[in-house]
Amino acid sequence: MKKIKLLLSLLFAFAAFQSVSAQSNEDLVKDWERAKAYTKEYLDAMPESGYSLKPTPEMRSFAEQMLHLTDANYTFTSAVTGEKSPVGMGASEKSTDKSKENVTKLVLASYDYVIDGIKKMTPEKLNESVKLFGRFEMTKAAALNKNFEHQTHHRGQTTVYIRLAGAKPPQEKLF
Repeated sequence: MKKIKLLLSLLFAFAAFQSVSAQSNEDLVKDWERAKAYTKEYLDAMPESGYSLKPTPEMRSFAEQMLHLTDANYTFTSAVTGEKSPVGMGASEKSTDKSKENVTKLVLASYDYVIDGIKKMTPEKLNESVKLFGRFEMTKAAALNKNFEHQTHHRGQTTVYIRLAGAKPPQEKLF
């Protein structure tokens, strides 16, 4: 009887885990869709003339910050999905066309790549292990969260750029 109870407990725990994992996949997609919309608001808030703005000479320009975020979106997602990235490492940031129109197009395409990649993942795949940059062992879900943290960090840095350009950054978009 104890073995049956233990087995049933394990089955219920497994079912609950599967349910939570499936929800996590949906939550990841929702978070990335929100991040894409929020980043678009940042891209829209910056005037065209501010895309080349650098707070100090050694810093990236606004466009380069956004394109750096773009390259990371491709790199992290490619590592997670196992699909070859359509954009080479650092290629977006090295783009010679740093106009508002082109940067916006490139950035939003990178978010679509992340979102599409997540949609193709199963909860089981998200729980698989991946080694990022040949050094960091983690689950694929954790790698996507690291990517989310990275894009949030760089988008957040550009708040100062937008203010320096005399524009107003968008309101926080946590939900």
